[in-house]
Amino acid sequence: MTAQRWTISIDAGGTFTDAIARGSNGEIHEAKVASTPEDPSRGLSNAVAALEGLGVELTDVSLVCHGTTVATNATLTGNLGRAALVTTRGFRDVLGYRQSNRPDVYSLTPERPSELVPRGLRYEVTERIDSSGEVVSGLDEAELSEIIERLRRDDPESIAVSFLFSYLNDDHERRAGEAIRAAFPDRPVTLSSEIAREFREYPRTATTAINAALRPLVENYLNRASEALAARGVQAPLLVMQSNGGSVPAERAGAEAHKLVLSGPAGGVAGLAALAETLDEPNLISLDMGGTSTDVCLLRDATIPFTTVQEVQDHTLLAPTVDIHTIGAGGGSIAWIDQAGSLKVGPASAKAVPGPACYGRGGVEPTITDAHAVLGTLGAGELAGGLRIDRDLAVAAVERIATPLGMTAEEGAEAILAIGLAHMIRAVRKVSVERGLDPREFSLVPFGGAGPLHAGLMLRHMTLKNVILPLRPGLFAADGLLVAGLRIDRSQTLLKPADAESYRETAAWYSEAVAESIRQFASDGIEEDQVALLAQVDCRYRGQGFELGIALDGWDEASLAAIPELFHAAHLERYGHSNHDEPVEIVTVRLAATGEISRSRDRVAPVDAAALPEEAVVTRREILLPGYGAVEVPVIERSALPAGTAFEGPAVIQQMDATSVILPEQHVSVTSTLDIVVTDSRIGADSHESKEQ
Repeated sequence: MTAQRWTISIDAGGTFTDAIARGSNGEIHEAKVASTPEDPSRGLSNAVAALEGLGVELTDVSLVCHGTTVATNATLTGNLGRAALVTTRGFRDVLGYRQSNRPDVYSLTPERPSELVPRGLRYEVTERIDSSGEVVSGLDEAELSEIIERLRRDDPESIAVSFLFSYLNDDHERRAGEAIRAAFPDRPVTLSSEIAREFREYPRTATTAINAALRPLVENYLNRASEALAARGVQAPLLVMQSNGGSVPAERAGAEAHKLVLSGPAGGVAGLAALAETLDEPNLISLDMGGTSTDVCLLRDATIPFTTVQEVQDHTLLAPTVDIHTIGAGGGSIAWIDQAGSLKVGPASAKAVPGPACYGRGGVEPTITDAHAVLGTLGAGELAGGLRIDRDLAVAAVERIATPLGMTAEEGAEAILAIGLAHMIRAVRKVSVERGLDPREFSLVPFGGAGPLHAGLMLRHMTLKNVILPLRPGLFAADGLLVAGLRIDRSQTLLKPADAESYRETAAWYSEAVAESIRQFASDGIEEDQVALLAQVDCRYRGQGFELGIALDGWDEASLAAIPELFHAAHLERYGHSNHDEPVEIVTVRLAATGEISRSRDRVAPVDAAALPEEAVVTRREILLPGYGAVEVPVIERSALPAGTAFEGPAVIQQMDATSVILPEQHVSVTSTLDIVVTDSRIGADSHESKEQ
């Protein structure tokens, strides 16, 4: 008898570390343990141990996928490694003067952004390559040797090298990198030409510096994570989720640490795309709400949105990234009173330790989670990780802000929830209404530990099409890690007019990039027929300062000849005008290669509607619903809901990883995939009335 093989996906968040094990025979085990921010590898090890306790044979694990917040937290807090920068003479201060703009142009006392690398650790070497890639001044080897000696004295943890125009000609940068790596074999050395072959001096230098500063932290963590898995008996390959929605083997992830800044949230978006395919719902908006933040992403026509430039703490990062809007409103977001006496919620968070006051782990500040505990929407039962909700502690915490405002604890809790909800609504509007899209055409998918708590309220206030509660909302991002597959992104700035000569050059670049990607995937164990390729070219009218990305159906010369017409159409759609008489310039060519490692769930046949089973109602309790007051509702165990079940709100649906709140006049139906669809009869009536008027 063949032993069952397991795949494990682990998403380490700020409050909980989620893990799912899927067996080759369809068996599934879930675990949710408290995160360990002081050493995230311990949380990972604890999650694996919890799966082992549920019956997963760790020696039979064939693959581990991991989403991590190590790079995210280090970048947001500024707790980066001590990096040095070697650059072209005269360009030492690129990180200081940046792009000659400032974040707050109207402030009389603007706060200067950090420079990533202290000026004393930035070194200049004589060399020069011009804008056509030709050598103006050769690399001064003697100066480079002197810089290496200074580096020995200054003893940085990591070294970045970024020379002028090295994206066109990397000869000098490569030679400098070889010399520095030979002198410092035990330190990470990052070359701009290896991670960002794109133009614009500050973004490319900043990307190189961020990668260099992150590498000591990320590589150290991934080493500890691999050791923790090995100590548990797991010998399977470790894949790490990147910001681009695809994974990469851990041994390569450390060298491209800047691509992990949105590692955790990207797993949720990959799962969202799989859900769109499974349920034939192409238009979805995610609401990924954890303990610290809420991440929102809009899928239109089942297509994940990407951006090639990411802004992190006022720094520009050149890395393909899932287009996610993040706000500081999570379950652990702290409510506080400002100097003007106004109630605020977030962005500060109670985090995993001590956590919300109701967890009983020493927290005293009121949070969104405490507000739900006071209102009763979050009951006193046991949560994941062995935590129990203590309403008395929640009341004491909420009274810290309610009493000064002349409110009862219940009124204070409703106020906290209203402000938190306003933050979430604003975030959803940011990715929909502000981009000219009607939210009534989209389904909201709330997940994360706190997302489903706001399902009914978001549906009512946003007049969305419906809400889809995935089967495992609290573990949705972890489950999405396995769906994503491996991904390799390549890019090259050309700055060429769109003509026959540039089409030949572009076609040659694509052919080489495809071949390199397929070779890399082969070494990762992925066959060529499992590789999907997506080509894009960034174009602009000659003289414009910014470019538009154009998707290509192919990269042979005949397909590339369609670039001008494709760009005119894209420019018309984006800006409302185009100019066919204006020459088009090819700025940067891009290739995204994805290697499949898992498929989404198979579609299953529809099922007949059925009433709510009596055994699914575990108790009834009184809760306070905003706009309704005290309401007695059934508390329903989700695992007892078979496909086809349909019932009306109000209700509270509980499960190991999340709690969902359904309002009155909202209808619940369980799909054949055991996902839950919530619709609102009020929205339908309001829409009908508005059409008649």
